Amino acid sequence: MPHAETLPLAAPSLTAVLFGLSGCLVDFGARTRSHGSHTAEHAEVTPGALDSLRSLQHQQIPCAWLDELPPVLSHSLATALPEWIKSSQHPATNNPWPAPHACWQALMLLNVERLDGCVLVSGEPRLLQSGLNAGMWTIGLASCGSLCGLAPNEWQALTQQERELKRGKATVQLFGLGVHSVIDHLGELDTCLADISLRRFKGEKP
Repeated sequence: MPHAETLPLAAPSLTAVLFGLSGCLVDFGARTRSHGSHTAEHAEVTPGALDSLRSLQHQQIPCAWLDELPPVLSHSLATALPEWIKSSQHPATNNPWPAPHACWQALMLLNVERLDGCVLVSGEPRLLQSGLNAGMWTIGLASCGSLCGLAPNEWQALTQQERELKRGKATVQLFGLGVHSVIDHLGELDTCLADISLRRFKGEKP
């Protein structure tokens, strides 16, 4: 008799995955938003981002990114991302985060027929709240989002204890929003998505 935890193979596949852009797929620390400027360094992909996207593409799970930055700035940040991932621009003046409209618009762009099985991944609390308001599963990113707000070199310069303290504080804040899972960065996304699939298999709803 197999243990219950061996059942994820029977778990329903995900419907779609939305990503924040700054502080999630690119721009470790979400510094573009706080600094109001863009450099080539900000456009660097975050740890695990490209592997996560390749894995989702292999599973034929549609993906899109969204952000509230001006379109010229956000598309400049997204230059290192694969061309197949769709971009969803939602005017910040029109139902801004944490209203759910931006998430719903992105799902409509992907031609998604149902909300069930849709996941939002972000390090930005307001976008995560938007995903929660939209009825989506949500995954918060502790280290690379705006709550830590450090450049990669600044993050690496911290001691292990300092990183754990910042990561822990961000994790508490994200769970305080009501997000369903918190991971450090996108290198841990595959395992987290498998866990959400298992939770859905067991009947849990977002």
